Amino acid sequence: MSDKQYILSLIAEGEHEHQDFKYQISDARKIARSISAFANHNGGHLLIGVKDNGAIVGVSSDEEMYMIDQAAQMYCQPPQSVQFTLYRVEGKSVLKVDIAETLDRPVKAPDEKGEWKAYYRVADENVLASAMHVRLMERDCVDESPVVVSYSEREQSLLDYLQTHGGITLSGFARLAHCSRSTAEQTILNLCDMGVISLEYHQGRCVIVPTN
Repeated sequence: MSDKQYILSLIAEGEHEHQDFKYQISDARKIARSISAFANHNGGHLLIGVKDNGAIVGVSSDEEMYMIDQAAQMYCQPPQSVQFTLYRVEGKSVLKVDIAETLDRPVKAPDEKGEWKAYYRVADENVLASAMHVRLMERDCVDESPVVVSYSEREQSLLDYLQTHGGITLSGFARLAHCSRSTAEQTILNLCDMGVISLEYHQGRCVIVPTN
């Protein structure tokens, strides 16, 4: 497959969970949020020199690579490694930037106020990871003994609710179980560790859902 065929096939997919188009890179801090989102999820890639509508405009590869490397190394905590591949399409340069999923999560980047936040990739957007999701990512990085949880009335009420309704927010579960938010969060994290439930994002909210 030629460079042109390959890039056009990627563009035909549109932006999605593992792919984002960028017209150009003008802000290292902003692109660091994209790196954070992909690294905290299942990885993905950027196509630099491609508009949101899929039109190829091309890039100045040296400048783009410098700024992206700066974003990955200076504006991601912990620093990330990215892979660059340059393609020539119709006389223009398109830069593909591959970002691997990392086990050392959460990866944080500065928000618009300069505060370090963790981001997550949902469909074709980078969203701010919820506090509960950040805690879950932090727990994934710690070598702990297996968590043993007996299904008390609280845990069973959550599982029964999810079986019927499909999902619930942290606040919703706290009300359902008549417990504090911290107790509800700990219960959810323990059940996530067991693989019984997981966290998903819907309309900007973190939702607890049963594991398929």
